[in-house]
Amino acid sequence: MKKVSIIIPFYNCEYIDKAIDSALGQTYSNIEVIVVNDGSTTFAEKIVPYYNSIRYIEQSNKGTAGALNTGIKAATGDYFTWLSADDLYAKDKVEKQLAFLVKNKAIIGYTSYKLIDHNGDITSDSVGVSFPSRLAFLRHLKKGCAINGCTVMVEMQLLRELNGFDEALPYTHDYDLWVRIAERYHFVYQNECLVYYRVHNEMGTKKFPEAIRVELASVRRKHRSALSLAIQAERRKL
Repeated sequence: MKKVSIIIPFYNCEYIDKAIDSALGQTYSNIEVIVVNDGSTTFAEKIVPYYNSIRYIEQSNKGTAGALNTGIKAATGDYFTWLSADDLYAKDKVEKQLAFLVKNKAIIGYTSYKLIDHNGDITSDSVGVSFPSRLAFLRHLKKGCAINGCTVMVEMQLLRELNGFDEALPYTHDYDLWVRIAERYHFVYQNECLVYYRVHNEMGTKKFPEAIRVELASVRRKHRSALSLAIQAERRKL
């Protein structure tokens, strides 16, 4: 029975207890929940009741990528999943996604998800982008990222081979890593809503849109040549 590590980066997020509840409430039993406190100054008291049920790590502030990498280094699971401290997993997220990856003999996959507001009420029933082919996926990835990081499940060994997330990228570390993986491996899409993505005023995409735009453009330039080669390779298969 494969073990799945759920890594929750935490920085001053009032919803952390709800995220932990959704991770611990998984129908799949062979999991570990790792919460990495990335130098938080508020809301850490909400984690205290869970100390006996989770692996808890404290560190000075390194950003989300740094917190994720700390979790990856500490993890003992065969698979990695990431849960943001303000988001939620469906109770069968791990069970269904792992079965889907195994069935499709895939190293990495992502799913659809639902949008919720600050109260946890659903505002959109299904958000997710599927592509008819790997070629279409790569073409889209060259423009930007359509993958919600919390919907991803990937073999842990692959992340370690790639040295995890780039900590120099505070906003687009996920996009950068998915591109590096996509250059070598196929992503499988599961058309099931297994994550609840919370939209609220304190989220980074609302607070730092210009910084994200600039960083995204830089990452696109960084990977332009490698993605072009991967696209050409797919075209030759047609």
